[in-house]
Amino acid sequence: MAVKHPFHVDKSATLSFEALASEPGALDMRGVDTRGLRAVVVGGGTGSPMSIRTLLSLQVETSAVVAMADDGGSTGILREEADVTPPGDIRKCIAAFARDPQDPLVRAFKYRFAVARDHALGNLLLAALEDACGSFPEAIAICERLLGAQGHVHPSTLDHVVLEAVTRDGRLLDGQAVACHSKTALERVRLLPDAGHGPITAYEPALQALRDADLIVLGPGSLFTSIIPNLLVPGVVEAIRGSRAHVLFVCSLADTQGETWGLTAREHVQALLDHGMEGLLDYVLVHSAVPLRADSPATGTFNALAGEGSEHASTADLEDYRLAASVRPVAIDYQDVMAIQALGPIVLARDLVDAERPTWHSSRAMREAFLQVIKLSQARKSC
Repeated sequence: MAVKHPFHVDKSATLSFEALASEPGALDMRGVDTRGLRAVVVGGGTGSPMSIRTLLSLQVETSAVVAMADDGGSTGILREEADVTPPGDIRKCIAAFARDPQDPLVRAFKYRFAVARDHALGNLLLAALEDACGSFPEAIAICERLLGAQGHVHPSTLDHVVLEAVTRDGRLLDGQAVACHSKTALERVRLLPDAGHGPITAYEPALQALRDADLIVLGPGSLFTSIIPNLLVPGVVEAIRGSRAHVLFVCSLADTQGETWGLTAREHVQALLDHGMEGLLDYVLVHSAVPLRADSPATGTFNALAGEGSEHASTADLEDYRLAASVRPVAIDYQDVMAIQALGPIVLARDLVDAERPTWHSSRAMREAFLQVIKLSQARKSC
């Protein structure tokens, strides 16, 4: 009889980083100087590591601001039984910053223990250090030093919070884990203090990182349960508004959870605007397996960014890749692109999918897209 291995690691936490590390650095960096450029990745722990590793590969000084609403899995158990600050998404981002992803300590940090209710070692270490130090930021700093982190991870708040969601058919859902698996797409979310805890306040170093940023990247990741919860912390949107940064939203490739089931890329953008980001998005990066075009000529801006030469005006009816029954691509069509750009952001439509792992972003495509955003941002600042 086969014996279940007592340790396991989420493959998405390692393989995409290995792909980045193994790719040749053949990007055309002429005319781009990333020295001194400061970027902040805003999100949770699923998609943010991809943006973190991409920026690090471009030699950009990078930090992360991470949502604190997670209440599922190992983190949920620790929150309920030990009343700790949610460690799971912080753990994933610290590991993404590790200088050497193959270092045994980094690998062990990501281990989950089947023999101990599937707890992740990093979660247990952060929780224990928080108790030993009396400070969650100090626990994070110790783990960053242990793993040789190349940047800092900031919780958006140190307060214990709960996410409340309203679905598009009017149901009220309590908790991040419940909301992300909703049977229908979400309409709005809000952040509430956990029972017995006071009003929600932002973690000041997170706000300062946003104020000092040249580039702020939202995502990729779960829209309503990883990205937007950061924006709901008082002071976060104001810090973004008060910064000099250009803001990039990386739209998810596909629906893998119920919270955005059936929403188009345009509706993803609108959700961000509805939760405080109106007038603050500069770029939107979306997946399209083919260049998009309309019956009439596209604007120069769209042609320059998305290309020409296809008969397609929409990705909604294309089989972008083989998908499981529970996954479908986030649709984008030419009209949606024009509608998004009418709101202010420049849309970059690219084939972003990893050929071997159809729900993951291609590391090469992400590097190229981020580099183009940096080029565009620097060109706009010099005008």
